[in-house]
Amino acid sequence: MLKFSFIPRDMEFYDLFEEGTKNLVVAAEKLVDFFENYENVEEKAKELKELEHKGDVITHEIIARVHRSFVTPIDREDITLLAHSLDDVMDFMEAAGRTAWLYRIGIPTERARELARIVLKMANKLNEVVPRLRRRDQYTWILKQCVDINTLENEADEIHHAALAELFDVCSSDTCGVIKWREIYEHLESATDRGEDVANVLEGIVLKHA
Repeated sequence: MLKFSFIPRDMEFYDLFEEGTKNLVVAAEKLVDFFENYENVEEKAKELKELEHKGDVITHEIIARVHRSFVTPIDREDITLLAHSLDDVMDFMEAAGRTAWLYRIGIPTERARELARIVLKMANKLNEVVPRLRRRDQYTWILKQCVDINTLENEADEIHHAALAELFDVCSSDTCGVIKWREIYEHLESATDRGEDVANVLEGIVLKHA
């Protein structure tokens, strides 16, 4: 027998997730600009921080709404996990810009630019996918996009490994530079790792509710 709930589901979760991914795209665009047009660095780092704070506000609202809502459109634990995974992407993006500014790096490396561009591709992909979560007829399409996101993370891994290898080629002449860039690379690569985590959460939601 079919069971129907007469308590309306709080569909604003979807609105908040979409607001979060839009904010992620804006931040990723600024991250690319940060490394490709390395000027006004302090100001750009502060802009990333402001966007990270906006993301925190969205995350807090999602979590608060989980506790207020009687019925949620997807499982509560999935909502919480998705919110925190998106927030983690933003945190590492902001950390990359902040670290570059605090360490007073010189000209950014091409590897940093490559990683930032992958972060942007991933953010754009997530911004395409999350709005489709409302529609079950889009679930097959979402699964295909999750595979693409995993591919982007693999590309970031390869660039990260190459970047580290190049760093240690010059470690004898610039040890401080190696330490600085290794941390920045790790923040950028971690942003793509967390993006893959988001894709994995989305995949789990789709498979659970398909």
